[in-house]
Amino acid sequence: MKKKGKLKIMRDQRNINIPVAAAVMAIILFLSGEDVAAQVKCEWPGFHGRDRTNKSTETGLLKEWPANGPKLVMTIEGLGEGYSSVAIADGLIYTAGSVKNQPWIFAFNLQGKLVWKSMNGKAWSTSSPWASSYTGPRSTPLCNDGIVYHLGEMGRLAAFDSKTGRELWHRDLMEEFGAAVPEYGYAESVAADGDKLYVRPAGKKGHQICINKKTGKLVWANTEIPGAEGYTSPVIAEAGGYRQVFGASAVCYYGADALTGKLLWTVSVRNQQLCNIPDVIVHNDYVFIASGYGFGSMLLRLKASGNGVVPEKVWQSSLMDNHHGGVILHNGFLYGSGHRASRGWHCIDFMTGKQRWKAANEEGCITFADGMLYTLEQRGIMRLVSATPDKYEVKGEFRVPPGGRDMYWAHPVVCGKRLYIRHANKIFVYDISAGSQKKIQ
Repeated sequence: MKKKGKLKIMRDQRNINIPVAAAVMAIILFLSGEDVAAQVKCEWPGFHGRDRTNKSTETGLLKEWPANGPKLVMTIEGLGEGYSSVAIADGLIYTAGSVKNQPWIFAFNLQGKLVWKSMNGKAWSTSSPWASSYTGPRSTPLCNDGIVYHLGEMGRLAAFDSKTGRELWHRDLMEEFGAAVPEYGYAESVAADGDKLYVRPAGKKGHQICINKKTGKLVWANTEIPGAEGYTSPVIAEAGGYRQVFGASAVCYYGADALTGKLLWTVSVRNQQLCNIPDVIVHNDYVFIASGYGFGSMLLRLKASGNGVVPEKVWQSSLMDNHHGGVILHNGFLYGSGHRASRGWHCIDFMTGKQRWKAANEEGCITFADGMLYTLEQRGIMRLVSATPDKYEVKGEFRVPPGGRDMYWAHPVVCGKRLYIRHANKIFVYDISAGSQKKIQ
């Protein structure tokens, strides 16, 4: 019989490894030319990139799209259901999906060929009519130092060898930390910092925890955070004199000491559904918080005080009640969509909260690269928008093909001069390099 609180080494999970020898990969990369070489150099190792700002460092990209959008160069299929985005590292593309009610982690090469896939726990399901069709993994894999980490829908946190998919260790967070099944299943994408990995079981024996990323052993567990599970992913940053892990529960946003787990501060954030999803944005000692379902947004300044941190509210607004599509900070301005209180796309001043422009379109998710915003509306319209506070200026748009049912909720990714868009069973890959339009002509 398995004991609670004990690390479990993989013995009973089926692992399918599709051998791809290093020599074969080298030949493929050589024959594929410079485009793939550029892909290898670029990495987007986890949700919202290496630093969780959701801003790519890519340059040399199209500033305007042709009438029908950029060229579709590849479609990857076989992912099943889910809202996991993509991670790109070590020359591979990682994502997660549920096929016939079994969650899988997938690794594809840069030509879209399956390299390996491994199971990760059981699927989440619900009888709630408003959520019963929104099934499949939400967590995006994280590739860090040759290991892929993923949090399953039912709280199974696992580590896999990035090249082979062999499972190295796993922990059952619900069982170990006394947690109930979250209303929408576990959805966060874990974060690594040095030798530490951060994840939120939201249980009685540990709401926010830190573990050793190599061994899976517990470093610390915080039990002070109030409220049920939130759906943010951890952001690690310096602010208020501490290196902090930032997150949210159903009723608050918080910061904990990343080294010790001590709760440093909380601020009450309660929306109509008690469901906080967007990640914070940290800039110097300022923390921007947005929450959907009618809440809005606020800016805090964190000030060191004694052995803790005091959050001082700079401003609060009904604007940018972001649902789960994310917000971008660029050159002192925030870009993102509103949900109920302020539906549509917005640009607001980071320091004042004042609106610069609004576009009355459908809500959606966003990423940034080379001075441009990539906005994917939840019904499949992708737009290229100038990242400027002067006006809302669309530089191209197209409808993304369907990959299955339901909404386009997986966050888009720009990496290696390509745009990756996941919808259900498929990943659509577009060439957005500055020279691609000439190639088409």
